Amino acid sequence: MKQKLVIFGNSQIAELAQFYFDRDTDFEVTAFCVDAEYQKEDSFCGRPLVPFGGVEKLYPPKDHAFFVALSYTKLNILRRERFEAATALGYDLVSYVSPRATVLNDGRIGRNCFILEDNTIQPFVTIGDNVTLWSGNHIGHHSTIESHCFIASHVVVSGGVTVGEQCFLGVNCTLRDGISIGEKSVIGANALILGDVEPEGVYISERTARARLPSSKLRGI
Repeated sequence: MKQKLVIFGNSQIAELAQFYFDRDTDFEVTAFCVDAEYQKEDSFCGRPLVPFGGVEKLYPPKDHAFFVALSYTKLNILRRERFEAATALGYDLVSYVSPRATVLNDGRIGRNCFILEDNTIQPFVTIGDNVTLWSGNHIGHHSTIESHCFIASHVVVSGGVTVGEQCFLGVNCTLRDGISIGEKSVIGANALILGDVEPEGVYISERTARARLPSSKLRGI
């Protein structure tokens, strides 16, 4: 018999979470909840949608697990706040780890993590609470991803790296081995980081410029 699960959120991430939990786990999503000001309807994805205030009365923690399905909004602060609020209500916050990920760190993964397909998590890696690893990342051996981080797709974290709390790592960025990324840092898409980053650092790569030649003038394509 599947365990009942309540998901916080009514966005595309919440819809994805419902898909993955129902498909791959022993949990069954029975309801969604959001802050009252964002509740415009009474259902989402065919399940009840209720206000977060009072959710514990409708879906008691003794009978339901909980998952916060939010993005990196406000540098992960909102997801952290709802994680902490649900914990205070007494819920068991559970993680989703895709069976299509390669996970070799002996289960050193915290609560409310969302680890999607094609991630490679090497031996001796530690992942804190409330961490999102979108699809296709490499987390190198002996690295630590601290709590409340969001790592987008195809990120390379080399061996022995420490990523502090509430960091955001963008698509295709690369962190060399043995460095530390300070808390609340933003590493943009395609950035290359070769040394330590102080807290609240922002590293943004330049976007590729459009060529003056239009595509209709190209030869050989």
